[in-house]
Order: sequence, then C-alpha cells, then structure tokens
Amino acid sequence: MGEVSRGWPAPAKINRFLHITGRRADGYHELQTLFQFVEPVDELVFAVTPDGGIRRAGGLPGLPPDSDLAVRAAAALRHEAGTGQGVRIQLDKRIPSGGGLGGGSSDAATTLVALNELWGCGLPSAELERIGLGLGADVPVFVRGQACWAEGVGEQLSPLSADCPWMVIVDPGIAVDTGVVFADTKLTRHGERITIRGFETGAARNDCEPVVRRIHPAVGEALDALAVFGPSRLTGTGGCLFATFEHRASAEYAAAGVRDRWSAWVTRARNRSPLLDRLDAERARTTGA
Repeated sequence: MGEVSRGWPAPAKINRFLHITGRRADGYHELQTLFQFVEPVDELVFAVTPDGGIRRAGGLPGLPPDSDLAVRAAAALRHEAGTGQGVRIQLDKRIPSGGGLGGGSSDAATTLVALNELWGCGLPSAELERIGLGLGADVPVFVRGQACWAEGVGEQLSPLSADCPWMVIVDPGIAVDTGVVFADTKLTRHGERITIRGFETGAARNDCEPVVRRIHPAVGEALDALAVFGPSRLTGTGGCLFATFEHRASAEYAAAGVRDRWSAWVTRARNRSPLLDRLDAERARTTGA
C-alpha cells in the first residue's frame, strides 16, 4: 500500500432556495437554486495502491461498496484517466443520509478531486465536473468548490459571492427519497423563475416543501418549530431544514430552542469549499512551495 493521504474534507451543502421551473422530455426537472457549503463535513482518507483495486472502509452501514458514490467516483476516474492505480478509501461519515445536504455527492466530488491529484491524472476541473455529473446532479458544484447559482438540472453553474449568514440546521431524522418527491403528482413543476436580485430581496422558496410536509409530517413539525425563531426552509428535498441569522448568538438561541426534540447545530454558510484549501495544501506539499 502506498502513502496515506489524510484529511480530505467533503462538506455538506445548503440550498438557500429551490424553484422547480419546468420538466424536460426526458423526465428530469428544470430548477433554480443557490448552493453554499456548511458543516458537517465528511472526512476521507486515501491510500493509493498499485493493484488497480478500489476498496472502501467506513461509510454508511449496510451500503454496498458498489452503490457508494465515492467508490463509483474512483472507478469512473480510473476509467476516464486510464490509470492502473487503485485506492483504499476510508470514509468517516458525518453528514446525515437523506437530509438534502448532499453528503454522497460531496464524497464523490472529494474522491474525484483528491484522486486526480494523488493518481497524477492531471484532468482539468471542467473534466472532473463532467465525470461528476454522470454520478449525480449535485456533484459538479462540489468539484468546483465555489458557491453557485445553478439552473438546468443543476449542472449550469454560475459562481457568485452570496451573503454568508449564520444558520441553524435541524435534522428531524427523516431520510427523504428524492425520487419520490419529484415523482409526486402534486409537486409544483412550473414555478416562477427568479433573478439573483429577487433572491436578495427575499422572493424565494423551496417548491418541494409542500410535498415533503405532506409525506413526512414530522418534517413539517420541525419546520414550524424552527419558524418560531426565524423563517425556516427545507434544503433540497429534505429532510433537513434551516433558518438564517445575522448573529451567531441568535442562531445559538434558536438551536437551543429546538434541540430538546431534534438534532440541531449552528454553522455558517461558506462561499468557498474547504476542499479547495485542502487541494492547495496538497499541491504545496508535493511541490515544496
């Protein structure tokens, strides 16, 4: 086994809003959203091997390795780059599964970025984003590592610098099936489009929220409880939800107010992923800069 490369972060994401603006002929939904990065952060450790095998330790209990997005990302990169190297991936899973925080997609993106460096593939970021899109619509934004305004099915990314409020994120412990939400006959599929200016003035929502409230009343209860402290909103298709605050003290107060019933934590939205900082550190280490 080769050198072990420790501490590659895979942050969670937050959808500050989510508008469904249409449905394509292939069944995929057109949307608008704003991605930023938040805690918690999964951690991946990579040990490069010469045998071409891809092995995983840790991760979600009961998830077969072949279904793990990190394993699939490594296999896709190995195929695209034509490398004969392998890897053992140790995954410390901290992002709730099925919470709309993008944990699997983030793990896949970190795997692509890290192994592109560790295997010496040298593929540009745009190529990694293309590979990532084949794994999931959210993977490219994690590869890019910048807050983005996203359209299309989520692959049309426009980097931007958004406000970075303090947030309370609440996990009601409900794993929401994204496919079920998007297949629901009562989902709004032709919502109004929004501009960045519209988002900044508060004209934003999550079109999936009414469906999730109906399917999972417990998520609705958590949304209503958090709304006592500030406007609450679902992230992605849920089941996690959040509220934003100008000051950390206000966020801590709100978190304390709901923590007797649900898991809740305080974090701050970020426009730059810690993955980019880790990549810079790896390049500085290998070049001696």
